[in-house]
Amino acid sequence: MFSRLFFPSESLRSVTGIAVFLMGALALIVPSGYSIGPLLLLLVSISLLFLQSPYSLSSKDRWIILTLVVYGVVVGGLSIIDLGAKGFDRPLRFLLAIPVLLLILRFPPRQTWLWSGLSLGAIGAGSWGLWQRFGNGIERVGGYLHPIQFGNLSMLMGVLCLAGLGWAVLQRRRAIWVVLLLLGALLGMLGSLMSGSRGGWVGLPVIGYVLYRGFGRQLPLALKVSVAGLVVTLATLVFVLPQTGVQQRVNSAISDISLYVSGEESNTSLGLRFEMWRGASQLIIQRPLLGWGESGYEAAMINLGQQQTISPVAAQFGHAHNEFIDALAKRGVVGLAALVMLYMVPLKMFASGVVHENLQIRALALAGTLLPVAFIDFGLSQTFLAHNSGAMFYAFWLAVIWGCYSAYNRALQD
Repeated sequence: MFSRLFFPSESLRSVTGIAVFLMGALALIVPSGYSIGPLLLLLVSISLLFLQSPYSLSSKDRWIILTLVVYGVVVGGLSIIDLGAKGFDRPLRFLLAIPVLLLILRFPPRQTWLWSGLSLGAIGAGSWGLWQRFGNGIERVGGYLHPIQFGNLSMLMGVLCLAGLGWAVLQRRRAIWVVLLLLGALLGMLGSLMSGSRGGWVGLPVIGYVLYRGFGRQLPLALKVSVAGLVVTLATLVFVLPQTGVQQRVNSAISDISLYVSGEESNTSLGLRFEMWRGASQLIIQRPLLGWGESGYEAAMINLGQQQTISPVAAQFGHAHNEFIDALAKRGVVGLAALVMLYMVPLKMFASGVVHENLQIRALALAGTLLPVAFIDFGLSQTFLAHNSGAMFYAFWLAVIWGCYSAYNRALQD
């Protein structure tokens, strides 16, 4: 249907399509692959300076842009005060995503580019994770990233593939597209399992609910029961089979919590996180408005460790291993508000599209909803946006998905 809709300059749409395809396809399988597509889109966005025809932004477009501006300026401004110019490095990504968003709004790629890139990227990430685990004997695979970053981003790409099924079932060769996206979802999840990153698994029930709200309510009861049974069966197999390492990681988590609560040992994986959160909470009470800043936080935590208030090992970490606690400790209520806005505004803007009557629009809305939902989940046990991969993924995928969603929605209404 949308292939028949008119968008100006098909050549520019093709260029943005290739760049969006590379955003997904190369994200985790080449060094800094998640930066290649965004860089190309940023370069192409320069063409907007030479366009004569006006383009009016919707109120929702402005809200997304405002969200990116607020987060970039607040986090960047506070970081510059603390660290100088280098502190603006990662927050700058959120401002650079704005011209990319404007480009996608004007020249949205065909959804074929978007979903094929995501599916092939997830397949590549999962396949590489399996090879590293069983071919090279690496216990926690990470590709070119830390295992937590690799595993969570692999899972995110797999989850986004599930959102794409709404688009796939409407295509002429729908069987091929459905299989490709399901394979991407499966291997994306396997990439997460091979990394042993437990944090991403916690949010799977919420992710499942979002997908059910978008697709599940219209399905026949028998199919719902079958899908639920399949999910439970697969989850049981993943837990039971020792090769996946899931049972070991779950048992390890239970042991860590037991040791910490009993006071026997705090220097375990989860125990150290609890100590970081405890130390950061004390710092938050002392400076609630603007926080301690990066360098001030590190010095204050080391001081808590030296005083034996928290584990000296936990005091050595430069972040709180929780996005929200970290933001509140380093940038205070102001920084936390910017972070909450970064997640909540997109959720609000995509909300109506999750139940849109057009499945292609609904698929984009679901992908846009799952992006912040997944990052909220990841942020419970990791400062995900403090990593270049996390900042690039969120900022530019938000720009691409919202740009496509808004442009196709407008075209449908026109």
